[in-house]
Amino acid sequence: MKSNRRLIQVLIFLGVIVLGGYAIGNSLFADGGGLPRKGSKPPAFALLDADGKTHRLEDYKGKALVINFWGSFCPGCVTETPDLEAQYKKHGDKPFEIVGINLSEDRLTINNFIKQYGVSYTILQDNNRQVESAYGLKSYPTTFFVKPDGTIMDVFIGPMGEQDMDERITKLLAS
Repeated sequence: MKSNRRLIQVLIFLGVIVLGGYAIGNSLFADGGGLPRKGSKPPAFALLDADGKTHRLEDYKGKALVINFWGSFCPGCVTETPDLEAQYKKHGDKPFEIVGINLSEDRLTINNFIKQYGVSYTILQDNNRQVESAYGLKSYPTTFFVKPDGTIMDVFIGPMGEQDMDERITKLLAS
């Protein structure tokens, strides 16, 4: 009886190890399961700006659109903000928009950030992180480049340098 109990314990332990390894591997190496990718349409959103106005993805139909998920707690997000602002000003005469979606920080923090960095492009607030979840974000910043036809041209994970940003936006505007 004692040897059977030991065998059962070892089998249970091995089962836990195999299932745990499968779960960890699946989460690390999953293909995203329907998350937005190049060539697909980004998930719809309806979020508020600083003035309480609702912005929807469809409001930007027909325009080249950069959707940047950011937070003031994210060093990479902070360093790329001036470059995003420069691109916004550089291409302001074209059918082009940048939308920054903040990841659930409070309104005061967002407004202070906007003032500190002179952000003039649209900043929206994802209070309940539903949009973040729909876009499948795993790290910040993450930026989606959406063509005027409404499909994703590119996704960049991590902070972009000025040259990376300029190349992608130039390509986006040419699409």
